[in-house]
Amino acid sequence: MSINFNNALGIHSDALNVRSQRSEILANNLANSDTPGYKARDLDFKGILKGEYENRQSMELNRTQAQHIPAQGVVMDSSLKFRTPHQPSVDGNTVETNIEQAEFSKNAMDFQASFTFLNSKFSGLTKAMKNQ
Repeated sequence: MSINFNNALGIHSDALNVRSQRSEILANNLANSDTPGYKARDLDFKGILKGEYENRQSMELNRTQAQHIPAQGVVMDSSLKFRTPHQPSVDGNTVETNIEQAEFSKNAMDFQASFTFLNSKFSGLTKAMKNQ
C-alpha cells in the first residue's frame, strides 16, 4: 500500500513554503523602514493557498480597435501586494515598524505551528510504517 504525502500532510507543507517567503518579505520591509520612498509589501497568504494566483501567469490585453495587434501582459508576482499604511510618513515610506514586527511575529508563530503539525504527522507515519 502506497502513501500519498499530499493527502497525509494536507496543506501544511505548502503553508511552510509560503510562510517562509512571507518571512523574507516582512524582514525586507523591516530592513527598509528608514529608506525614503520604500513601499511595504506583503503576500496574500489566503489567496495563494486557495490557488487563486496559479492561473494568473499572463493576461490578455484588451484591444480598442480590430486593427490593433493582440498582445498579452505577463503578471510577474500578483500575490505580492503593497501594504496600505495607517500613518504614512512624509518621505513616502509606507513601512510601519510596529505593524511589520507584529506581522513577522504572527507569521513566525504560524510557521512553528505548521512545522509542529508536520513533525507530528511524520512521527505518526513513521510509527505506522514500523507497525507499532
